[in-house]
Amino acid sequence: MFTRRQFLASSSATALGLAGLVRADDERLPDGSAARDMITPEAQRAIDQGLAYLAGGHLAGDGSFGRGGGFNNLQGNVAISSLAALAFMAGGHQPGRGLYGDNVVRALRYVLDQDHGDGYLRGESGASHGPMYGHGFGTLFLAEVHGMVHDKQLRDRLRDTLRRSVKLIVDSQNTEGGWRYHPNSKDADISVTVCQIMALRAARNAGLSVPKSKVDRCIQYVKNCQDKNGGFKYQQQGGGSQFARSAAGVVALQCAGIYKGEEIKRGLEYLLGFKPDPVGRVRPEVHLHYYYGHYYAAQAMWTAGGKYWSEWYPAIRDELLHHAERDRNAGYWQDVRLNNEYATAMACIILQIPNNYLPILQK
Repeated sequence: MFTRRQFLASSSATALGLAGLVRADDERLPDGSAARDMITPEAQRAIDQGLAYLAGGHLAGDGSFGRGGGFNNLQGNVAISSLAALAFMAGGHQPGRGLYGDNVVRALRYVLDQDHGDGYLRGESGASHGPMYGHGFGTLFLAEVHGMVHDKQLRDRLRDTLRRSVKLIVDSQNTEGGWRYHPNSKDADISVTVCQIMALRAARNAGLSVPKSKVDRCIQYVKNCQDKNGGFKYQQQGGGSQFARSAAGVVALQCAGIYKGEEIKRGLEYLLGFKPDPVGRVRPEVHLHYYYGHYYAAQAMWTAGGKYWSEWYPAIRDELLHHAERDRNAGYWQDVRLNNEYATAMACIILQIPNNYLPILQK
């Protein structure tokens, strides 16, 4: 009898037989057993507090997340609502099942409500200067929760919306091969691009069709953004390499099916120069895009496996535990530029990667 992981791996291999988005038999990811017991009791307590904090903020009648505050009004932001739901799912809470199963369902209904018939997940509330961020994270969430919904009417609605959302991403890839803030943008950047290719990978895992030509063009765009030092620039023509955008660049290639090669090796080695500090000397409030960067860096190391993962995860785990606001008995992580729900969702996803529950990271 297959385990859940074996079943998902088998199903994904069948669905992804095209476009080179799965590894050859001799290159398959390990089964995740190497991550067993990496979530310490202290880490689990912080996770439990973080998920409870997210659930406590899920008070909006429309099912969204995102308290107001920060530099923008993020109440109802599609990306934050989707990340919060993914944080619950990373702990094994599925729609209608588990302690936070109802929270996942409410978030799902909210994200589906943001499609006004064209597949573009862009709520009027919680808007930002880059709505394709929200669309990318929203589509990722829809693809990840696909197959977990038992209510037929909701499941059919999800499938229909996901198809339109994926089509919008495919159709809006620009001439550079990437994506930018809006579907009609003429240029691209690495940060928005990773959101879209990750969503497309999750959609392919769910059995939807993604043209190989679109994946190939994205791969070339991301490679063109790599800097001489192995990091990744914000855009092809400039911006310089930094930690967060470089983590995004590595994950973009991995989601496109590139697991080995010079670009991956150089990118990972660049990221190792930013290895987390377990005693917490790095302060998130002065580190540009701290949670965003570590969200992708942890995924990059998890997919790379071996020493990359075994050395990186304990370091980021302990650094996040150091930064958790447990001294206030609030159980959250802070981000003064955005908001605490965003930071807490990101931190909980990172800490729960060893659970191996999210299909996009399934080993």
